[in-house]
Amino acid sequence: MSIPSLIFWAVFVLPLVAFLVWLMRQDKRKGLAGLIVLAVMVIGGIAYMYWKTGGK
Repeated sequence: MSIPSLIFWAVFVLPLVAFLVWLMRQDKRKGLAGLIVLAVMVIGGIAYMYWKTGGK
């Protein structure tokens, strides 16, 4: 990964994911379903990024 990509991940993606995990854990009824959806979205986004960039 290049430096701008790492900066994007550190500044935007990680805090957003951490906030969403915290927010979904506040909902006691559907927190687990939300965390599963979030995990699938993050994994899908990472897979799409590697697929489009060829792993560079």
